[in-house]
Amino acid sequence: MQDKKIVGTCTRKDQFTYEEELKCLQVELLKFQNHVKNKGLKILMIFEGRDAAGKGGTIKRITEHLNPRGARVVALEKPSDIEKTQWYFQRYVQHLPSAGEIVFFDRSWYNRAMVEPVMGFCTERQHHKFLKDAPVFEDMIVDDEIKIFKFYFSVSKKEQNRRFESRKTDPLKQYKLSPVDKKSQGLWDEYSLSKFMMLSSTHTTNAPWTIVRSDNKKKARINVIKHILNFVDYPDKININKIKVDKDIIIYGKDEAIKMEKEFKFTLKTQ
Repeated sequence: MQDKKIVGTCTRKDQFTYEEELKCLQVELLKFQNHVKNKGLKILMIFEGRDAAGKGGTIKRITEHLNPRGARVVALEKPSDIEKTQWYFQRYVQHLPSAGEIVFFDRSWYNRAMVEPVMGFCTERQHHKFLKDAPVFEDMIVDDEIKIFKFYFSVSKKEQNRRFESRKTDPLKQYKLSPVDKKSQGLWDEYSLSKFMMLSSTHTTNAPWTIVRSDNKKKARINVIKHILNFVDYPDKININKIKVDKDIIIYGKDEAIKMEKEFKFTLKTQ
């Protein structure tokens, strides 16, 4: 008896393997990309998070079958001496999407909200100025009809350390290791405070944050794609019931900030 082939449709998650569900969602992403091209839409997706949180792997699965002519990944190196003298957002502007394009930022201007202040790569004044300027900059982007998705991948300290150790022994992952990675575990609390400040200051109606619990990489990837598909329209879209997100994985940015504030207050009381 021949197996039935299922094309372009999904059933319940517990009836499918990760690969099958991912393939189904990637078909939907292709439909979405075709719509973006046909309508001349401009889509920007920002992926942030601690080192080894799973940003790059998720971007890879999203873009795996997209047409590269209409989908770009931007992963900038540290700024040059000239770029350091420019308006902070200047080097990012040239990479924003044109009509019919989807652009993925593997880290973005939010380096100044997390890595730079924690590692001492910017001054306190520059950090606080950024937190005020970023929402204004993003409002300008949205006013130019660019739709923004902002994802923050939240990995636990234990899981981050496990992934760092894996990178040390896996020759295919060793290129990911950096001096900054080695300091991340020791600066965990500093990064947590910077994350809270970032969410509190830059989660806006026009450009909200979506928190992704990413200790389980596969669940994170699947739910990020589902979240995207929930917030975009395109022809022949899959049934909405088949792209429901796991609310334990996908968290509203404002809710995460409130939760972190309560945790900080509790910690201060118990010290």
